[in-house]
Amino acid sequence: MQKAGVVRGEVISRGKYALVERERRYVLAGPPDLTSVTATRVITDRYLTGTRLRLRRAERPDTGSRELKLTQKVPADRPGAVQGLITNTYLSQAEYDVLASLPGAVLSKTRFSVPPLGVDVFAGPLEGLVLAEAEFADDHEARDFVPPPMCLVEVTDDVRFTGGRLVRASRQEWVAWLAEYGIRVTAPR
Repeated sequence: MQKAGVVRGEVISRGKYALVERERRYVLAGPPDLTSVTATRVITDRYLTGTRLRLRRAERPDTGSRELKLTQKVPADRPGAVQGLITNTYLSQAEYDVLASLPGAVLSKTRFSVPPLGVDVFAGPLEGLVLAEAEFADDHEARDFVPPPMCLVEVTDDVRFTGGRLVRASRQEWVAWLAEYGIRVTAPR
């Protein structure tokens, strides 16, 4: 049975393919120790203008593999680890190329898998920003998670630290947001 909900004034049906996305996000002081990394992906996200859609290219330098997908994220209208609904569609190169021609804003990062975290080290205008996220199968697991010491502060409930917002942020903006948490950025511009 499909359930409908209201998100930002719009009636949204969960649909049969959408999954509940549960994650908690943290700011880190810097990239992880590479000896703890189990996998590395170089990610380019294109947030399609005027939509909730993200086009992703994720490449694994160690294996030479590549993943292309279109993601729809419908944000939750409440704080906490439940981020909302997420639906992924995996694409061929030709499908990806067609969608990549649409207007959008690009965010680049390298994701290091450091279980239980995925650590994102951003490039371009976000260089110097390092975020980590942990994903969960259920609400209890998310609530009971104790972040490792490398996590400086939790920003799960701060929408400014979501990809859809960061892609439009200037360096001045995100540095100021971190300052609100008592974090000073000294990375090069």
